Amino acid sequence: MYASVRADLLTTLEEIRAAGLHKPERIITTPQSATVSVAAHDVLNFCANNYLGLADHPEVVSAAKEALDRWGYGMASVRFICGTQDVHKELEARLSAFLGQEDTILYSSCFDANGGVFETLLGPDDAVISDALNHASIIDGIRLCKARRHRYANRDLADLEQQLKEAQSARRRLIVTDGVFSMDGYLAPLAEICDLADRYDAMVMVDDSHAVGFVGPGGRGTPELAGVMDRVDIITGTLGKALGGASGGYVAARAEIVALLRQRSRPYLFSNSLAPVIAAASLTVLDLLESAGELRERLNENTALFRRRMTEAGFEILPGDHPIVPVMIGDAAEAGRMSELLLERGVYVIGFSYPVVPMG
Repeated sequence: MYASVRADLLTTLEEIRAAGLHKPERIITTPQSATVSVAAHDVLNFCANNYLGLADHPEVVSAAKEALDRWGYGMASVRFICGTQDVHKELEARLSAFLGQEDTILYSSCFDANGGVFETLLGPDDAVISDALNHASIIDGIRLCKARRHRYANRDLADLEQQLKEAQSARRRLIVTDGVFSMDGYLAPLAEICDLADRYDAMVMVDDSHAVGFVGPGGRGTPELAGVMDRVDIITGTLGKALGGASGGYVAARAEIVALLRQRSRPYLFSNSLAPVIAAASLTVLDLLESAGELRERLNENTALFRRRMTEAGFEILPGDHPIVPVMIGDAAEAGRMSELLLERGVYVIGFSYPVVPMG
């Protein structure tokens, strides 16, 4: 049987390469940082979500080393069996306080966090209203639930309101959006979304993976920036970007929502517990965030400089002020070739193509 399957797979792989959509993995032989080594050459890294440079921060690395001695390497079990240590509970409490939510539950990734919310909270009598450009994990999580699905055009409040009107017969309504859309750096209009949620009796969920740590006056993300921290019901996020760059995710939400997730959320119940070394190092990251004003200011200055100089050089970039700065090439194969040429010149970037972004 596999002989025919293999032939089909090889054909598909060749079609991916021919379309310029192949995604090779480059091997980095140094810690994640602003400068990394690829193929024995040091290159400037312009393509990581290491927003605050904490992935190789000495205090974070030291905390991780100490955690190995104190808590061990891994839990070898899921949370409710024998996979919960005090460091997990401490991190959940710290994240709750930092994000202004009542409780938090940890997952092995934000992909799992988003995958565990919708099926737990929504049934066939409910409705989920999702931004058209939401992250793949949100899309996949919605597919797992039996709720009615409504989609509104990216950041289009008029379309969102229309979808809310059409969902009025549902028992529960949940609006879900990325806080920052990861492919273009655009911010969701959260204040206006919360206003519509109040008007049409809906809950609000925000995936804030590309904001927590550096967006908002205290780095608490897009709800803080928009002044709606007390109006967002569910926040999902990652420990793997600005918060140290490792792995792990979370849902911070109303207490009853988190309590139900602990009882019914399948990625939580059936996935191994977050490694204690990551939980412990993340506590140090949260300590650093309390006094990270200078890091956030430097990030904003670097972002403004890069946007200005790239525009002056004649490149097409999407408008905004987020450190995600898309350079629009317009052709997947050309973007890939440009990425290789830049690597030869000491600059690490990656060409983004389908299915990471829409075809074309």
